This record gives sequence, C-alpha cells and structure tokens, in this order.
Amino acid sequence: MTDRLLTFYGDDFTGSTDALEAVASHGIPSVLFLNPPDEDLLAQFSECRAIGIAGESRSRGPGWMDAQLPPVFEALKRIGAPICQYKVCSTFDSAPETGSIGRAMEIGQRVFRNPWVPIAVAAPHLKRYVVFGNLFALAAGTVYRIDQHPTMSRHPVTPMDEADLRRHLALQTHGRIELVDIVALESGNAEALLEKVLAASPAAVLFDGLLQDTIQETGRLIWSKRSEEPMFCVGSSGLTHALMLHWREIGLIPRTHTPPVVNKIDRLIVISGSCAAATELQLRWAMRNGYTGIRVDAGTHPFSGVVSEALNALKEGRNIAIYSALGPGDCIGIPHGETLGRYLGSLLLELVRQSGVRRAVIAGGDTSSHAVRQLGIQALTFAGLLSPGAPLCRAHSGESAIDGLELVLKGGQVGPENFFEMVQKGTS
Repeated sequence: MTDRLLTFYGDDFTGSTDALEAVASHGIPSVLFLNPPDEDLLAQFSECRAIGIAGESRSRGPGWMDAQLPPVFEALKRIGAPICQYKVCSTFDSAPETGSIGRAMEIGQRVFRNPWVPIAVAAPHLKRYVVFGNLFALAAGTVYRIDQHPTMSRHPVTPMDEADLRRHLALQTHGRIELVDIVALESGNAEALLEKVLAASPAAVLFDGLLQDTIQETGRLIWSKRSEEPMFCVGSSGLTHALMLHWREIGLIPRTHTPPVVNKIDRLIVISGSCAAATELQLRWAMRNGYTGIRVDAGTHPFSGVVSEALNALKEGRNIAIYSALGPGDCIGIPHGETLGRYLGSLLLELVRQSGVRRAVIAGGDTSSHAVRQLGIQALTFAGLLSPGAPLCRAHSGESAIDGLELVLKGGQVGPENFFEMVQKGTS
C-alpha cells in the first residue's frame, strides 16, 4: 500500500469534489467515498494516497453533527494519514444552528485529541482571501468583504453578516481562536508568531492568506507541527493547495502533473438548486444557447411530467437545464436543502437510466449533497480539470447505468458564464 498523506471530510459534496480536485490534480492518487468505506471497498482503491468522505454537515444542525460526525472522524482516523482536513467552503458560510464549523471543529478536536486546530480558509485560486482575520471574496469582477458580498451576505440559509472569522466562529464555539496574520506570513516571522500564540494554548489558530506564497508558508507551518497522531485541521481547498505546494517543494509529490483530457460529449444534463448569481448567469447563458430550460418546484411539479419533458428534449439531441430558481432574488418561498436535493437527485437518476446520457452537472452545495445520495454511488474519482473548484468526476457504483457516469458538482459561486459549455466540450 502506498503511504497516505491526507484524509478529508467535505461538509458538502461540491466542497468534497473541490478537495478531490486539489489533490488529484497534483498527481496524488485519490478517491472520494460517499460513506465510510469498509475494508473491501477501501482495498479497491489501495493505491490512493488521499482518501475523502463526502458529507452534508453544511446543511445540518449541531444535534445531527453530534450524532453523525464522531463515527466518520473515527473512520478517517483509522484509515490513517498525517493530516485530516474538515473541508469547508471558502466563503465559510455557517451558523450556530446550521452547518456550525465551530461545532465540527470541537468534535474533530475531541476525536483526534489534538491540542489545537489549524484553520486555513484563504483560497487564492478561487479569489477568496483572508487578511487580518477578515474574509474577502470575488463577485462579478469585484472583491468584497464577505459581509458585503452580493450573494453570501444574502445566502438563504446561512447569510454571512460578519467578515472577521474569529468573531464569526465565536458564536459557534467557546474555544479561543488566535491569528497568524498576513504581516507575519509575508515577513518570514510566522513561525515565531505561531510559537508565541501556541504557548497560550488556544483551541485553534487561524491563518491569513492572500497569494500563493502565503498559503504555501501556511502549508509548511502546519506540516511542521504534525506528530505521530493525525492532525485535525479545518480549511477550504486553499488549505489543501497549501499542503500540496509544500509537499511538491520538499519532493513528497510530483513537481509536475498533466491532468486527464476531458472529451467532448453529445448531450448534457444540468440540475440546479442554486440561488447564486453566478449560477443564474450560467443558466441564462445556457437557455440563450439552445438548452431546454425546465423550471421545477419540488412541492408542486409532477415528477413524471418533468421526466417526460426532459426526455423528449434529450431524444431530440438537446441539452437540458432543470432548475429551481434564477438567482438570489428568485429564491424566496421555494424549498431548499434536503427536500429539493432529493427531488432533483431522483430526477437525474431517472433521466440517466432512460436517456443514456453519460455526463451531468449538479449545481448548488446543499443540493449536491442530497441529490448525489439518490444515485447509488459508492465513490468518485477525478476525471479531469474544467474550472477551479468544479472538476469532472467519475462515479463508481454497483448499478450499470450509474457506474462510469461523469459528474460535475458545482458550487453556486463557481465557474464562468459559459461553464456548461466547458463541461460539454471538454478540453480535448
């Protein structure tokens, strides 16, 4: 068996595939399971050095986390790797009652018995930055403080009304959180500052991040603090990239790697439960460019009627986009979360079974988490790069219609306006 480097749990499915992309695109054999694997399933991927489990804690409450996360974390601890990452979105949207990152951090710290937890959120490759503890994110060409962000400040479930991540987490955990700031990271004094703050025994340490050099320094610092016991960390794919950059520098992973070519396909199914402005632009682009758009309401639209309309379009050789909303202003009063995700996932399963289409997109973090569970997938592996944070993945399943299905799980904010065209045409 190849020595493992990383295990991770994604708090939603789009974030999980984002982490899968971060490791696999650096040439590290990787697999993402939908549930903790048994020994037989794990043995099928024995060459993998990075092993993840896709989760849904981002849309769940503290009680669910208390019941569900400990056995998953225990499974990751048994699988074994120097670092275990609790993968969160780089927009860090969460709340005490929904998707509490603070509660997940407490559970992970208890299971892994770590004296402190590193937190790294900045993801420059996704235009997400942390400066003096405050989170900033790009939208429509402008970088906003997260509490002023046009979408995340109005998220329908977990609106971000606080940019200082320490203050934000203070509502979710009683643990004290210290900061290694951008000045220390850029001046070469980060190691001394980290030693100083650790001497005061904080529960966690947040690391700023602006450009690649600062996140690489964060990766170096975290790796230097590992011990014989796995280190539990909290972070976006920026943390994953930080570790990759450092591992590449010290020769643990290949210095260069060419990702697989993504071939063009004839028809694409898009399923969207996203309320994000970026997804709205992508859906509108698709419908201007020949996609059959089908708006659905999980509470009122007959399932069979939607399937029939979609199959007719696919039989005529058209791409389809099934969606619940067009943008932030169109989400009021419609079902979200598990109800919508299950409905959309069941639609996709039926369409794949009947149409023979072999590539699909699911847009929306919460939607993806619940929708993918309807498909009977055991694991996902990396199949190619498309746009940062939204890789092409290959499904592994006992059902022939689903086994080998190519999936893109796209966060609401991810991808350019013509993203769906990129998915269909590939990189060949």
